[in-house]
Amino acid sequence: MKKKKITTFDVVNTIILILLMIVCLYPFIYVIFASFSDPWALSLHKGLLLKPLGFTLAGYRAVFENRSIWTGYGTTLFNLVIGTSINILLTLLAAYGISRNTLLKKPLTIMIVVTMFFTSGIIPRFLVVKSLGLYNTRMAMILPTAINVFNLIIMRTAMESVPKELEEAAVMDGASHFTILFKIFTPLIKSTIAVLVLYYGVAHWNQWYQALLYIQSRDKYPLQLVLREILIGSATEGMTSGAVDSLGESFMLGETIKYATIIVATVPILAIYPMLQKHFVKGVMVGAVKG
Repeated sequence: MKKKKITTFDVVNTIILILLMIVCLYPFIYVIFASFSDPWALSLHKGLLLKPLGFTLAGYRAVFENRSIWTGYGTTLFNLVIGTSINILLTLLAAYGISRNTLLKKPLTIMIVVTMFFTSGIIPRFLVVKSLGLYNTRMAMILPTAINVFNLIIMRTAMESVPKELEEAAVMDGASHFTILFKIFTPLIKSTIAVLVLYYGVAHWNQWYQALLYIQSRDKYPLQLVLREILIGSATEGMTSGAVDSLGESFMLGETIKYATIIVATVPILAIYPMLQKHFVKGVMVGAVKG
């Protein structure tokens, strides 16, 4: 086998990509090291952090003993599972209706795309949510964003790429629209569905602004809103009670708690990506129609 010649472009491109990877990865590595570091040593340290300064799990103990973290996890997992399921189901149904309706496809698409450029605003959305009885309920973080227009366009495009011969053959066999959608279209575009599951899932996991608008009870706060309070509002006083004796030690441990909270809130969603990565690069349409 003939070996590929390494060019100057390949070398320069590789070096640039490695540097970009380091720039993007180092902040996360810094947070990991800081979360395990001794609070006093971390407060005195300046510059790059290439290893943990000492070792302590006090920050993680304070995080996992905080009830708000666990209730936030519960709310976020509820939004992630139920919300993503509703998102995918409604996006599938809407994309199928648009892609198969040849008469109204263009006007429907234009009406949907227009919503990407013109929004109703915060106050009208808040009034609608309150009038529907969704205020201060978990569904207020799910139903108002049940369909993302950008994701809908992606799903519609994927369905339009499915050969019409498959649909025509199913119709001749007496298949209904639901049978065609869920038994023919869905398996053929599962790579697109997997990508949209990741898009919707990340959106639900990172959701905090809607909760800030529509949620009043603290026991319904999602994890990211709890994290926001800890990072911006410095709400770590209650988490350090009993762990330290002085005000200075409480402040130092509070800084470590912030880093530990970031790790606890970030790692689960990062763990999902490797399971869906293959769908980003693997096609499923090859060989669907022969002859």
